Amino acid sequence: MVKQYIFVFFLLVTLGIFAYTTNRIVRFFLLTKPAFPVRDFAKRFKVMFTVAFGQTRILRKPLMGPLHALVFWGFCVILLGSTEMIIDGIFGTDHVLQVLGGFYDFMIASGDIFALVIGIAIIIFLGRRLFLHVKRFEGIEMKTISHIDAKIALLLILFLMISLQGMNIAYCEIKTLNSENIAGVYPVSQLFLGLFTTTMESTLRFWYEFFWWSHILTIFVFAIYLPYSKHFHVFMSVPNVFFSRLEPLGKLPNMDNVTREVRLMMNPSMAFTSPAPDAPVERFGVKDAEDISWKNYLDSLACTECGRCTSVCPANITGKRLSPRKIIMDARARMKEKGPGLVKYGKTYDDHKSLIRDYITEEELWACTTCNACARECPISINHITLIIDMRRYLVMEEGAVPGKLKKTFSNIENNGAPWQYSPEDRLLWAKDLEIRTN
Repeated sequence: MVKQYIFVFFLLVTLGIFAYTTNRIVRFFLLTKPAFPVRDFAKRFKVMFTVAFGQTRILRKPLMGPLHALVFWGFCVILLGSTEMIIDGIFGTDHVLQVLGGFYDFMIASGDIFALVIGIAIIIFLGRRLFLHVKRFEGIEMKTISHIDAKIALLLILFLMISLQGMNIAYCEIKTLNSENIAGVYPVSQLFLGLFTTTMESTLRFWYEFFWWSHILTIFVFAIYLPYSKHFHVFMSVPNVFFSRLEPLGKLPNMDNVTREVRLMMNPSMAFTSPAPDAPVERFGVKDAEDISWKNYLDSLACTECGRCTSVCPANITGKRLSPRKIIMDARARMKEKGPGLVKYGKTYDDHKSLIRDYITEEELWACTTCNACARECPISINHITLIIDMRRYLVMEEGAVPGKLKKTFSNIENNGAPWQYSPEDRLLWAKDLEIRTN
């Protein structure tokens, strides 16, 4: 009973802290703007199972891709075993899910194998970060804390796998010593029988309890730490893929407030359905954290900071300042900075800073070619372009702050109805002396 009380205490503390963090994030979501209607659920589930669970984009990388995929699949399997540990901890049972029979054997065997596979993969990932210079892990947005965060998360995962394997080995040792039935199948752990150089049951039980508590408490620590880490994508990547835009990447979303005004001009009778005269004026585009859509914020929380987007960005490759990863990370950082003030004081709160210029420069925004290479490469379907375009829209429509050449293009469109400097009457002068057949 004492063990149950201690376990329930730690579980409630973890749930309480996680609930507090979740509530904070939800309140930030309530500050954001609408994105797009969520429909076509059958297609969304297909994309989710293909991209998120199938890891199809990750598998494009020949070596690290399969390793990352194995880690993800392993976590999905081990999560079932962790659920059983929580049930056992609350009710004082022992391997309560063994009533599932053959499925339970498969679940435990898979978790035992994946514990070893994930452990090896994490050692490789740590070695790569410590001893190899991977270019896409660097950048002006990748501060020292980002690298420390990645290493802490990897070490936590490695300890999870070591403790799980130690717990399984000790359990098999105890059952073998007492000639008792082993609940589940442990193909890897049974290879290491005799690892504990003792035949005393009390000593084996000590090690079993030690690894059991080490594993479950590390899970609790990891759950508390994740929302403040880049590894929050463990939770957020699947919903982010589910809510990804289903339209072709090259299709840019229209601005609802502009569309409404155009329709009003085309059909004046719609004036009676337009917003009331005293309604607050909507801002065109994105200037700050409260202007981004809920999908932009979801993207920022789901970002793995892997750098695949930046590594394929033609602007970044040619030496320009733009880094698609930085754009997404800056949106998250700005909401983290300004969000508490907006929640406390309302949307009129102003800390005299903004996402544009204080975090993201105009040079970065105008360097984007809207080629969508970043969105295509992202393993969790983040759409960087929509956020970049919305910030450009703010610069153009609210401030008129555009590069000189673009101003000239806008002027030509306004005066001549085309991007070129020639009037419509002179547009065909180039063909004046050409012999053109009409049939």
